Order: sequence, then structure tokens, then C-alpha cells
Amino acid sequence: MKKRTRRQLQSWSAVVGAGTVVWCAAHWAAVWPVLVAVLAATAAGGAGWGLWRAHRAAVGQDRQWRAQEEVKARELSMTQVDALSWQEFETYVASLCRRDGCTKVIVSGRSGDLGADVVGYLADGRKLVIQCKKYAPHRSVSSHDMQKFVGTARPEHGADVALFVTTGRNFTKDALGLAVRQDIVALHRDLLGAWVKGAHLATLIPLNGSGGGRGRRL
Repeated sequence: MKKRTRRQLQSWSAVVGAGTVVWCAAHWAAVWPVLVAVLAATAAGGAGWGLWRAHRAAVGQDRQWRAQEEVKARELSMTQVDALSWQEFETYVASLCRRDGCTKVIVSGRSGDLGADVVGYLADGRKLVIQCKKYAPHRSVSSHDMQKFVGTARPEHGADVALFVTTGRNFTKDALGLAVRQDIVALHRDLLGAWVKGAHLATLIPLNGSGGGRGRRL
């Protein structure tokens, strides 16, 4: 049954195909412009598709190149930051705060500061307390370091925005989790590099941790 049905379909297909050829031959004067137009449209569509794919690939490569260059530029600047002493690093972070419109910025510059290495006020009046950790580029900030800052940033210093900034590569999973839960803004090496290269502090605050602290102090 299936073989007979298949033979019938093949026969009908042959008849339809032959009929189409005969009709096209009889009406060739009307058919060939349409056929040429279809072939031209198909060729143009294929060429357009190829150009679009090439454009997408070029844009993707350009974005990748720009991202790599940005990383290189940040690392170049971070090499200079890495050469600072821990005291100079705190002073440098304070200068970044002033550059971005913070006021009444002071640097503790002493031991026993209870985690408040830099203190100032954002442009909207919120109090900013910063813990600075001058670590080697490969190091990570531990949960223990974060716990100490959590315990002093708001209870001792009344921070509205508590910022933990490090030259280290990242924060451990536990440290970052604690930062998110306790509303600590954690700036690892890459985000610090962006800050160094000109990114505004206000744009960096929401990128790590859970945002910009509580509302403005009254």
C-alpha cells in the first residue's frame, strides 16, 4: 500500500513537473523576467546576509578588542597604584573621593582607626566610611576582614555608605556574601581600576554589594 502511494506521488510529481516545464516554455517571454528577478533577489539576499554576518563579526571583534584595551589601561594605572605604600594608598583613595565631589574628606593614617581609613561625605550628604586594604594583586579579601569592617562601619562611625576597597583581585565568596547582606559596597581590583581611570564613585557604588547604603542622614 505504501509503495503504491509513493509511486502515485512520484507519478503526479513527474506530471506536474513536466506540465510546469511545458507551460514555462510556452510563456517564456513572460516567465524569464520573473525568473531573473527571483534569482537576483536571492543573490542579493544572500549577499546581504553575508555582509550582515561579517558586520556582526567585525563589531564583536571590535568590542572584544576595546574590552581588552580597557583592561590593559586599568592594569597600567593599577601598576602605579601597586607601587604606593599603604599610607599613600589611603591618601590616594581620599583624592579620588574629592575628585568625585565628596566633601570633608579626611584620612586617618593611623592604627586603631576601627576600619575608618577614609571618612567623608557624598555630594548628597550621606556619610562615607572607607576601609582600604593594600593587598598584593593576587590576594583576596577574607570573610574575617569583612566581618571587622561590618562591626565598625555603622555602629562605630555611623556610615550611610560603607565602602571596602582593595587592590586585591577579589573578595572571597563568604566575604562578598557578607557584604551583600550587610550593605557594604565591595570594590575589588577591577572596579578600583575603573575608578582610577575616571569612573565616578556614584556609578561604582551599585555594582558590588547591594547598593549605596541607607538614605540620607537627617
